[in-house]
Amino acid sequence: MKFDDIMSAWEQDSRMDDTELGVESLRIPLLHHKYYKLYIHEALQLKAFEQDYKSLYRLKYEYYMGVLDQETLIEKGWDPNPLRILKQDLSIYIDSDEDLQRIQAKIDIQKQKASFLESAIKTITNRGFLIKNAIDWEKFKVGG
Repeated sequence: MKFDDIMSAWEQDSRMDDTELGVESLRIPLLHHKYYKLYIHEALQLKAFEQDYKSLYRLKYEYYMGVLDQETLIEKGWDPNPLRILKQDLSIYIDSDEDLQRIQAKIDIQKQKASFLESAIKTITNRGFLIKNAIDWEKFKVGG
């Protein structure tokens, strides 16, 4: 799910109708389920991206060190690395590798999605307290 879609859904779902606090109270489990399900999906996607990164990192390490086998080079469509890179300089090449940067960008976005969803779940968890406070405030206003 796109980040914008998640934020739009939360914008709608986070609104409370203060004239129907009982109905809002009953929505809490449904909202919790919805956002926890989204969170699990996005967290699993994050793990998949992290695993992809680690696998590609190893291949890129072997590629830049000049030890990647010919079969893998052909399979990946990579030309042999013409440079002789010293081990202490390897991080310069790994950090600037476009394939790894693309996966790292996906990881960063997934982390933001997961963090946002965690925050939404915490807000949903506290929603009952907010509703109770709103009810108490209404009682106070009418002198009860």
